[in-house]
Amino acid sequence: MPSNLSLPLSTIYAFLLVLARISGAVVFVPIPGASASPAAARVVLSLALTISLVPVWPSIPTLPDPGLLAGWMMSEAAFGIAVGLLTAFLSESFVLFGQMVGLQAGYSFASVVDPNTQADSGVFIVLAQTFSGILFFVFGLHRQVLRILALSLETQHPGSLLTARSVEAIVRLGSTVFTTGLKLAFPVVALLVMVDIALALLGRINSQIQLLTLAFPAKMLVGLAMVSAMAVLIPRVYEEYASRLFAVMPALVGR
Repeated sequence: MPSNLSLPLSTIYAFLLVLARISGAVVFVPIPGASASPAAARVVLSLALTISLVPVWPSIPTLPDPGLLAGWMMSEAAFGIAVGLLTAFLSESFVLFGQMVGLQAGYSFASVVDPNTQADSGVFIVLAQTFSGILFFVFGLHRQVLRILALSLETQHPGSLLTARSVEAIVRLGSTVFTTGLKLAFPVVALLVMVDIALALLGRINSQIQLLTLAFPAKMLVGLAMVSAMAVLIPRVYEEYASRLFAVMPALVGR
């Protein structure tokens, strides 16, 4: 005897709302190579994460009209974008660090194809962004993002808007991108300034030395050596900054 498979309309609405929230987060979460991957892969990832969260899908007792459903989906997407932006601050702070170091050390004269954006970028920028992506998975932050999204589905009702306090906290944390990048780049930049001063004094003492041919190799080697020496401290700074960002996320879900 043939049987028909049917889904309640409330289940379909719940699927759409969760998909909107997950998709908003997937767009901004700094997954290495995600922006360069085909759009179909990102769609499949969003669908897979949405289906994996079936046990915590919201229940919709009364079916909304199409206009209200569209408003709910926009609010769900805004929440996902907020979570994705907070996570993306980690990658952006490292991009700023790579920009500062690469410019001062002379690596900005050489460019490579950024695997994320498929555009020409400085060597140090691509290196810093790749290192940030590795640390993102090493510290298990992808699991933290999924945990926050699952927790939000249990505490945030469909159509819930971000509070003004949450928006203010996100905007305030946006300024920490610069301070964190500066904290990482300051030792290298300070050392390179000292190298510039030493070369200037050397050129003042003996004007016949061709410092132009020595300045670039010296600054590149010193900058690379300093970054290598800081390799032990960079993960610690990354972990502290990640803890600061993820400490704000429970407030987004009402915890």
